[in-house]
Amino acid sequence: MTAAAHDPGACDSTPVAGYTLVAFHAHPDDEALFTGGTLARLSAEGHRVVVVTATAGERGLAADTGADLGATRLAELQAAARELGVARVVTLGYADSGLDASIPAAAGSFCAVPVAEAAARLADVLVEEHADALTVYDAHGGYGHRDHMRVHEVGLAAADRARTALVLEATVARESLQRGLRLLNLLGIRPGGMRSRDLADAYRPRAEITHEIDVRRWVPAKQRALAAHASQATGGDNVRTVMLLSRLPRPLARLALGREWFVEHGRSPGRHPLNELFASLG
Repeated sequence: MTAAAHDPGACDSTPVAGYTLVAFHAHPDDEALFTGGTLARLSAEGHRVVVVTATAGERGLAADTGADLGATRLAELQAAARELGVARVVTLGYADSGLDASIPAAAGSFCAVPVAEAAARLADVLVEEHADALTVYDAHGGYGHRDHMRVHEVGLAAADRARTALVLEATVARESLQRGLRLLNLLGIRPGGMRSRDLADAYRPRAEITHEIDVRRWVPAKQRALAAHASQATGGDNVRTVMLLSRLPRPLARLALGREWFVEHGRSPGRHPLNELFASLG
């Protein structure tokens, strides 16, 4: 089974002027949460943007509607991709491993298959797309989800196999996230049940950030992409992050969502983070 066989949203593959970015994510909605503004900006600037998800996210938290959650989330991913100007969506076809790492990953799930197998599928996409750059997550998977950590491992192996020159970890500046969460927690809001103190080791400290991408002009597109993931707006006992961010009023949304952060492999942080994702390729 090849990656191309799981490509229900393949669009016109005619090359555009500029670079090609493959954004590798674990589940539908991750592309909007972590990189939505950047993908929209790059597409608007004439670059080709491809989103690859490892799974359909069928074990994600959602209100019980009786529907096939995996199929629903893949349809939502297609809608979000259109909002962001994504040229192609590829799903590698692995099962969602689930958040609870104390439960062994089921056979066929992303965390149960060998890294080399998944990396080969992703590398096929990188080679087919002549990808100039790949985004993954940091080694901790941001907040520690095991599928996110596997994205890091598989992504690095695939980039090496495909000889993709530029690899960037999509992350969040820890201090900025903690500051925002402290304010929300004071108001009695815990997105996804999260508290500021839960993030002491999550994501990356600002001192390690190499790229801080200004996406304020593309916040409306990011919010529309988030809203497309409607299944992830409900379920559970706490306010869902997707719902909260997609409904922020515009001035607050520009403040909360107007920057996206990356750490480039092989590059030391400068005095000021870069605002061009492909700076190393210029």
